[in-house]
Amino acid sequence: MNAIEVENLQRIYRAQIGVFNRSIKEVTAVDDISFEVQQGELFGLLGPNGAGKTTTVKMLTTLLIPSKGAARVGGFDVVRQANEVRKRIGFIFGGERGLYWRLSGDDNLRYFASLYGVAPEVSKKRIPYLMEMVGLKGRGNERVGGYSRGMKQRLHVARTLLHDPDILFLDEPTIGLDPVGARDFRNVILDLQNQKKTILLTTHYMFEADALSDRIAIINKGRVIALDTPEGLKKHVSDLSVVEVETFGAAETVVEKLRALSFVDALSVEDREQKQMLLIQTARGAEAVPDIMSVLDGQRVGRVIVREPTLEDAYVRLVGGAS
Repeated sequence: MNAIEVENLQRIYRAQIGVFNRSIKEVTAVDDISFEVQQGELFGLLGPNGAGKTTTVKMLTTLLIPSKGAARVGGFDVVRQANEVRKRIGFIFGGERGLYWRLSGDDNLRYFASLYGVAPEVSKKRIPYLMEMVGLKGRGNERVGGYSRGMKQRLHVARTLLHDPDILFLDEPTIGLDPVGARDFRNVILDLQNQKKTILLTTHYMFEADALSDRIAIINKGRVIALDTPEGLKKHVSDLSVVEVETFGAAETVVEKLRALSFVDALSVEDREQKQMLLIQTARGAEAVPDIMSVLDGQRVGRVIVREPTLEDAYVRLVGGAS
């Protein structure tokens, strides 16, 4: 039996627009998606902002009712058997909410253990175990308000595991964390994988999805546009190379001229402090550099490198490369 089964799932929001001449507008956040997650698998869900990732997670965790379709988690229907689903899942949404900052870490866990129905004699042993597992051993007596953001995220994990759920939903859990905190959190996820937990992870960090996921589904405009292993997704760009050009304030008109070149498959722009990185996908590889530099004539340009494509490049190609 699969841990998660999604069949033709759809979620439509109805929003009221206008002040005087009011009307109702329907917005399809998730549009007829289907996928399965195997037991013990770490399944990544990727997509741009507004693609429907969080809406999908909320339906699978019984926080939203689907407009159409069906979903089963742990073998139970998320609508008709919502209480059974809730007993078997844990979920973490990115951010710092959901903890009581005036209480200590241990007091937070004792409180949530009582809400989960965990017997006091069980929680007494489980709380120290979980605090050590998430790297907070010896910090349980401190008020959560004094924790760093990374520590709060790790306490979220401990809270989620109090009732020892088989299936975990992690919605952008490392967002806003510094590099060290994010790395520590990924190590916690790896520990959970070793415990054979089923994990559904949404993230914007491609390297994170590449390193952790067994399989990945890419969602765009509410639809699944690709589903494969990280290596399988990279095959979508196996015919391309990526030319990285460091620029300083490149004009938008120049970027559009580059995007319009016949040999450019996709182009994305990343802002990095005082500079921009132009990531240009092309089948011509290094041969494309002279033509690219000709278009950039008059612009301030730093280093230029040609490299092999990554999962992020596959993602850019699949979602359109317009960012």
